[in-house]
Amino acid sequence: QVQLVESGGGLVQAGGSLRLSCAASARAFSSYTMGWFRQAPGKEREFVAASGRSGGITYYADSVKGRFTISRDNAKNTVYLQMNNLKPEDTAVYYCAASLLVGVRPELYRTWGQGTQVTVSS
Repeated sequence: QVQLVESGGGLVQAGGSLRLSCAASARAFSSYTMGWFRQAPGKEREFVAASGRSGGITYYADSVKGRFTISRDNAKNTVYLQMNNLKPEDTAVYYCAASLLVGVRPELYRTWGQGTQVTVSS
């Protein structure tokens, strides 16, 4: 059973950048599709980005395409989310998640981290 711990959230001004990290405790980290999701107050959890097992294939929500980049280091059991040109509407709790399947729907992901808060001020 993989365990996930996110870090790197915080408060940033609009136009700024943050990099989130998600460390996984799993021997077979490279077997998992890794995803980032977010949930703003009063809204449903939504997909942000996902990385295939080797990192060669990535998926992005239209709202973050061109601004966010997902990457992973399988040697370090870590997945990252580089967030540039942040907007106030990016404010949310960001979660990383692991799946043995490939996809962007939250229900495909069985394991979730505790979340890290990202707040973007205008």
